[in-house]
Amino acid sequence: MYQLNLAELGITEFLNEYWQKKPLLIKGGFKHFADPLTADELAGLALEEEIESRIVSCIDKQWDIQTGPFEDFSAFGEKDWTLLVQAVDHWHPQAAKLLDPFRFIPNWRIDDLMVSFSAPGGGVGPHLDQYDVFIIQGEGKRHWRVGMPDTSLQQLCPHPRLLQVSPFTACIDVITEPGDILYIPPGCPHEGISIENSLNYSVGFRAPAQKDLLTGLADHLIDHDITGKRFSDAGRSSAQSVGVITDDDLSKVQQLLQQLVNDKTMLPHWFGSLITRAKHELDLNEPDPHYGADEIGEYLDEGSVLSRTGGLRCCYYQQNTNSDILLFINGEQTILPPDELLTAQLLCDHTELQSEHNLHFNQSAERLMLLTSLINQGYWYFSE
Repeated sequence: MYQLNLAELGITEFLNEYWQKKPLLIKGGFKHFADPLTADELAGLALEEEIESRIVSCIDKQWDIQTGPFEDFSAFGEKDWTLLVQAVDHWHPQAAKLLDPFRFIPNWRIDDLMVSFSAPGGGVGPHLDQYDVFIIQGEGKRHWRVGMPDTSLQQLCPHPRLLQVSPFTACIDVITEPGDILYIPPGCPHEGISIENSLNYSVGFRAPAQKDLLTGLADHLIDHDITGKRFSDAGRSSAQSVGVITDDDLSKVQQLLQQLVNDKTMLPHWFGSLITRAKHELDLNEPDPHYGADEIGEYLDEGSVLSRTGGLRCCYYQQNTNSDILLFINGEQTILPPDELLTAQLLCDHTELQSEHNLHFNQSAERLMLLTSLINQGYWYFSE
């Protein structure tokens, strides 16, 4: 539905020249752009308790943040405020399609789609993020300034829940119009101020911190009762001071930890499960009663189309062509035989399975059972 237009740049050139290096304005990145939702629909999502939303406002240089759900927006007036709604791809199938043009980056790196509505003058102030983001301009116009990373910038906190940075030098200073896209790498300061009522769509990417990875690994070890190897120091010399920790001791500890992380029999199981867990609640529609495999097979024969539930994360890992395939869906692992690569690719690479895709699942009882289980869990659903 949405076709990314990089003009004279190809995907390879973009990745080589800009990805995680410098910001880029993609003028007319989506030609003839049509908003997948309206401001009223976004406001409707912000009414829901299970959906994360907030309003940032600045009146007389006083910043304020209020957290949803919201019942009424009239108190915010006609200017100087922004409504931000997280993970709209979980709740709005049409908006979720905005993620598809950016899937030249692997699934596990994509975070979610945040959508914002801003009244004139609305914004969240100059700030920087620690992840990559594509910001798509929807209806209206917005004034954007983007700079390069600058270690001299100072962190400001005009509100306990709002981090900003000191003034910065802009390398991009532009008014964006519908269909324009800004790519902003991690650490680049940026500020957007709405000129008129406007919608923006932010495609954010995950950048796990070492702390989060180590915490996730520790949880995996505990959950699966994996002790690993123990510290050993055969051949140790007599200690000159019994209170000292030597560099040699630290090297042995470091090697012990590295051996754990380098364990290729464990690493993909842990990482695949960790990285496919949903960040926000999934809007699952589990069929009641559950389908039988025969019913699913009949629907597929009739040409039915399947769609993946918004926000569902799917990845796979295969060490080599003779190895089993580890299929990860929403943090759960399924092991597929080595020759089922196409099955894994269809489930992970496509958010919509057309009738020609579904013929593949009807050619094997095991594939059909797998697909039936996924449908009965609400992970996939019949859209046509």
